[in-house]
Amino acid sequence: MDIILAPTNLGLRPLRPGHIPGTWRAPEVLMTCGLAEKLNPTAVISLPVPAYSPDAEPGTRLRNGHAIREYCLKIADEVSRAQSNTTFPLVIGGDCSILLGALAGARRAGPVSLIHIDGHSDFRHPGNYDPQTLLGAVAGMDLALVTGRGEALLTEWPETEGPLVPETEIVQLGERESRDSDYAWPDIAQTAITRIDVFAANEAGPDNILQTIHERLNISSQRFWIHFDVDVLDEKIMPAVDSPGSPGIDSEWLEMICARLLQNPLCCGMTVSVYDPDLDPDFRCAKLIVALLEALFRRR
Repeated sequence: MDIILAPTNLGLRPLRPGHIPGTWRAPEVLMTCGLAEKLNPTAVISLPVPAYSPDAEPGTRLRNGHAIREYCLKIADEVSRAQSNTTFPLVIGGDCSILLGALAGARRAGPVSLIHIDGHSDFRHPGNYDPQTLLGAVAGMDLALVTGRGEALLTEWPETEGPLVPETEIVQLGERESRDSDYAWPDIAQTAITRIDVFAANEAGPDNILQTIHERLNISSQRFWIHFDVDVLDEKIMPAVDSPGSPGIDSEWLEMICARLLQNPLCCGMTVSVYDPDLDPDFRCAKLIVALLEALFRRR
């Protein structure tokens, strides 16, 4: 395993005037809490902290859009290098925009499927909001961008034809707002993405969830990537995220699901995102994340 530390907050909007989202501190804090000691990686690669701006910039209606592309290309290079060396890349963010770079790197070696584990579907795109009146935050758009919806700045990547992942090769697990009357991106229901919201997941249990993933994705013959956004956990145990919520998927269930997926040799990498140490003064949540990742990879 290579641990790739991606300390970015570029994809998040400020929660209040003057606020700088704290996810850029996540890799450092998780390492302080023993991540490397628990996982014993072959190497730890630290990417630089990018400069955050809350303001619009020329040529894009995405906040920090150009900087996100530049940063994602750095992530892509590291993921591609790790895979060329037959090393498993574990990308530790940072916000959800890291997924674009990770998949751009993975795609250099061919098609991939995606298991998107997140308390939100992150499917905002110009078809369900007006970019001229709202500056886009990529952390709420990553799944839409993965499927090719949005600005070419973040949908078109070197050495890749078409979207990073086709709709038919995506499972979204954990959305908790899709049954609300004011759900932000209901058009995801018109796509071929397989969706298992938190309510269905909690009724189904881990074995049935895994069965659905295997039935819907071609992961017995095609490489796949796991994206784990920690806000899929209930806010009672994971409040240190920008958009906490309830209910969540039980951490032991997630361990079972992800550990089984990681045992598949076609699993080609994993991203972990959106932990914010500014909301975790005693590092309780950081220690939970480290313990969960240790449990996942111990069984791999």
